[in-house]
Amino acid sequence: MNRGRNWFTAMGAMFLIMSGIVFARQIFLVGPEFVADYIVNAEITSEKVSAGMAAFGVAMVARGMRE
Repeated sequence: MNRGRNWFTAMGAMFLIMSGIVFARQIFLVGPEFVADYIVNAEITSEKVSAGMAAFGVAMVARGMRE
């Protein structure tokens, strides 16, 4: 069975890894309390973009596992 080895799973994993790197970098540089504040404020920040990337990555992996 070759389940999960396709383009969608690979791209989803890439998005998850990249969003994890951005989150880890921000937590290391500014601290977890500021990252949490940046996620809930009204401005568009890199943390919100990373959260969107993570959600997109999970969706891509889920689609890759279905096919």
